[in-house]
Amino acid sequence: MPFHFSDAEYAARLSKAAAALQAQDLEALLLFAPESHYWICGYDTFGFAMFQCLILGADGRLNLLTRAPDLRQAQQTSTLSDAQIHIWKDIEGVSPANTLADLVKSLGYSGKIAMETETPGLTFANGQSVITAFDRSLHRGDGIISDLRQDKSPAELDMHRRAAALSDDALDAALASTRAGAFEGDILAEMQGAVFRGGGDYAGNEFIIGSAERALLCRYASGRRHLDVQDQLTLEWSGAYARYHAAMMQTLVIGKANSAQRQMHSVARDALEACEAAIKPGRPMGEVFAAHAQVFDKAGLGHARLNACGYAMGAIYNPIWVDFPMFYENNPTVMRESQVFFLHMILMDSDAGLAMCLGHSVEVTAHGAKRLSRHAPDLFEL
Repeated sequence: MPFHFSDAEYAARLSKAAAALQAQDLEALLLFAPESHYWICGYDTFGFAMFQCLILGADGRLNLLTRAPDLRQAQQTSTLSDAQIHIWKDIEGVSPANTLADLVKSLGYSGKIAMETETPGLTFANGQSVITAFDRSLHRGDGIISDLRQDKSPAELDMHRRAAALSDDALDAALASTRAGAFEGDILAEMQGAVFRGGGDYAGNEFIIGSAERALLCRYASGRRHLDVQDQLTLEWSGAYARYHAAMMQTLVIGKANSAQRQMHSVARDALEACEAAIKPGRPMGEVFAAHAQVFDKAGLGHARLNACGYAMGAIYNPIWVDFPMFYENNPTVMRESQVFFLHMILMDSDAGLAMCLGHSVEVTAHGAKRLSRHAPDLFEL
């Protein structure tokens, strides 16, 4: 049985999901997103890289179709009974999509059926095979479970807070190990080690690290170097606890910051605070992006900012820890209490060859944004 949440919490999630299907006159929903599986019954595996599907019925029943290597995974991590776990066999010529269609039919679902498609848990080829296997049109079911996942329960918020504490531990480890001559691999090892020592998990994507010209990257890239006496180091990372994330971002200065770096940091901090002030339940997410853009553009740094300034946090699987929705221009999505967001103020000035990034995760309360990090968004010179 899953140990992260109570049976009552899983029962409440299942009830909400079944009600959401009933509201759309759906008889069943084919769940392919690993986040959906994890949220609704605790099933925790990277087996989504192969074909698997969790069938959710509007009647509240759950049935999993997966491969033999994930049988015990389901038994030990999920609320599913053995009778709810179905195995398709690896053999030449097998069609798991046909097996899925037969299973759905045997469960008595003959009405309106939808499927999740916007997920790495379903490749294009597998998606096409599912559509072909069914003798009826399948409806788009994206957004049903992902929307429910955005409203965090008190227990989920506690997981995010624990993840944030691990993110802070990782930053402490980075600050202690970053100096002129330090090797990036050692910094990463200390950061990841802090998360593991605190009982955390691998994050949904690699920790991002880049120095010198690579400080202007906001994606992970292979390769390590030693830091110069005067250097810049951009880090983006997230502690993960029970798969829940609380991402953070920081550009560290090795040596003394110059006037341009100080100004960039000051503006980034102002933008971060403006975004926090714009986070209010009932307001559209586009207002947060507008606050970010206004500060940067007024300071003459519009050329160095990005076209988004953050996104939702949750229990997320590879390849990235990004959850949706995102903060971008004119996004009408309304923010709600008990959501968790990562705010990132990213300045990448290619002309000057300088980066300055600042970010942390926040919880949406009735009164606005509440920072989850114990660290102030200061400028660090090491």
